[in-house]
Amino acid sequence: MELSSAYSIVLSLVLITFFTCAWKVLCLFWLKPRKLERCLRRQGLNGTSYSLLFQDLRDNTRMGKQAQSQPITPFSNDVAPRLLPFFHHSIKKYGKLCFTWFGPTPVLTIMDSDMLKQIFSRINEFEKPHPKATEDLLVSGLIMIEGEKWVKHRKIIHPAFHYEKLKYVVTATCSSCEEMIRGWKKQSLAGEVDVWPDLQHLTGDVLCRAAFGVTYNRVKSILPLQQEQIALTNKILQFVFIPGWSLLPTKLRKRMKEINCKVRGLLEDIVTKREKTMKEGRADDDDDLLGLLLKSNMKEIRESSDQKGMSMEDVIGECKAFNFAGQETTAVLLTWTLILLSKYQKWQDRAREEVLQVFGNNKPDFDGSSRLKIVSMILNEVLRLYPPGLMMMRTVQKTTKLGDIQVRPGVVLFVPTILIHHDPEIWGDDAKEFNPERFSEGVSKATKKKLCFLPFSWGPRNCIGQNFSFTEAKVALTLILQNFSMQLSPSYKHAPIPMLTTHPQYGVPLTLTRIGSLDRI
Repeated sequence: MELSSAYSIVLSLVLITFFTCAWKVLCLFWLKPRKLERCLRRQGLNGTSYSLLFQDLRDNTRMGKQAQSQPITPFSNDVAPRLLPFFHHSIKKYGKLCFTWFGPTPVLTIMDSDMLKQIFSRINEFEKPHPKATEDLLVSGLIMIEGEKWVKHRKIIHPAFHYEKLKYVVTATCSSCEEMIRGWKKQSLAGEVDVWPDLQHLTGDVLCRAAFGVTYNRVKSILPLQQEQIALTNKILQFVFIPGWSLLPTKLRKRMKEINCKVRGLLEDIVTKREKTMKEGRADDDDDLLGLLLKSNMKEIRESSDQKGMSMEDVIGECKAFNFAGQETTAVLLTWTLILLSKYQKWQDRAREEVLQVFGNNKPDFDGSSRLKIVSMILNEVLRLYPPGLMMMRTVQKTTKLGDIQVRPGVVLFVPTILIHHDPEIWGDDAKEFNPERFSEGVSKATKKKLCFLPFSWGPRNCIGQNFSFTEAKVALTLILQNFSMQLSPSYKHAPIPMLTTHPQYGVPLTLTRIGSLDRI
């Protein structure tokens, strides 16, 4: 009798657990998505229908593989259908304000300027998503945190990125770029050089010098690890909004955690030693990003009422952000700039003429770089056509009004930067053409005061390092133009590919000719 009673209790518990789990699964994968879809459609929004088989994810993968299976021939800057084929197709079919699905998560595409201004200015209502599948494994710090913690971090970090402090970026870029140029002059590869790996190395080297000063040789070992993390993150991005996916013990997540432990250990050692030498007054150079960050943090601790600044974990998170954003953004900006200047020789000649007029054959300096108007126009046009980040996403914690619609929790807002940058209704019939002249009177005039140029985001949460990246790119481009003329190699294949940032799929072979010499490099 007692055994039978115990069996009944166990069976009851098993059944309760089973039906509870079944109900949760039903809610996650059917009831909640269908409810959100009805809510979106009632507001007049169109989009794909939710599918338990995750049809949109499958279409996204299929269309991406198909679009990226062949390079773009002939050369064209109409790259959005290759980089975001699924969303490009969806917008053509359903309109600019439409929804699709990341698994059971509805994704609402936003391209309207007024709605974008609301999203990027109301930062406490529209937050960045934090999928558990990636956690803080690739990048954390200011890029990912929210609320009061973000306010505190931004206040502490801001002095390190003040415009006047960027003079150290010029020095670091000159040193690193001169090493790269010496290497190019020594190379003899049938007259062509694949500049893509060299530019990645260059921006990593500049970042290490400018951010970590005398310890940059140690930080260099982190850069290839983060490159591997980028590739791994790119593989799992489309699955991160599927509930429970982060719990699966996949090889990808295991490897990302291994890399994260290595990166964290290296950075903790660097930060601890620098902090110790600064407190003891023995720091050789505290004007790099890490030194400025630690000084600002010590000041915040002294002056704040709670005597709290950033923890060691916080500082490490910001260093990870320096490494990722500081290297990737400028590397892809310089890469696509050299490609387009090699393709459009007139603009290469105009840029070189301006560089020689401002600097002659002398090293670029901080003040002179601010007078490079044509170079700035070119860089802005490259950022428009080939933005480092293809899209941005936001979420809400409670039902929130956006324009004329109500956005419920569970809906992801998707801002397709590259589709906005290539929109003929905004930029005109030449939207897909390389025309730096459109920025001759500044960004505000080019955009007609609409929010349609988002290479570094916008609003209070815009990229704090954008002046760092822009200054580095101008100095590096100056030195390259002083030393070489460039043409696309016959073997070049135009094939941008999404890898968190926009990478060249087959490298960038260029034919470089030394200025004042007929020697091919």
